[in-house]
Amino acid sequence: MTPITNPAVAKAFDAYPPNMRRKLLSLRELILRTAATTEGVGELDETLKWGEPAYLTSQSGSGSTVRIDWKAARPNQYAMYFNCQTNLVETFRSLFPREFSYEGNRAIVFKDSEPVPTDALAFCVAAALTYHRKGKAQRASKV
Repeated sequence: MTPITNPAVAKAFDAYPPNMRRKLLSLRELILRTAATTEGVGELDETLKWGEPAYLTSQSGSGSTVRIDWKAARPNQYAMYFNCQTNLVETFRSLFPREFSYEGNRAIVFKDSEPVPTDALAFCVAAALTYHRKGKAQRASKV
């Protein structure tokens, strides 16, 4: 596991129930691994947004923030959140209608009893982490 260097983020992970902590740490590793292997993303900033572990492309500015969290109100679920002002979740829903469950236009929701389709999820994470590059390329092509 990649060490967590931000004490506030480490504290947030420590607050999760042990079974959910393991699942969220797996999502974290997938996010970090995907960022490291996706051209143009660069190093991620790991911080808290709304008290949730969040991953930002501050260095490159290439993408949209990805957050992960578990909520006590839904104890058997955890989720990966995306900016609801983007079309990311709408795109994921059209590409992966059966692979994931979705919450509106902001999240992919996982059940603790089901395996995570990691290849499809890595695609989604890469799309989020490069979201702004797509927009820049489209704007440049119109010039």
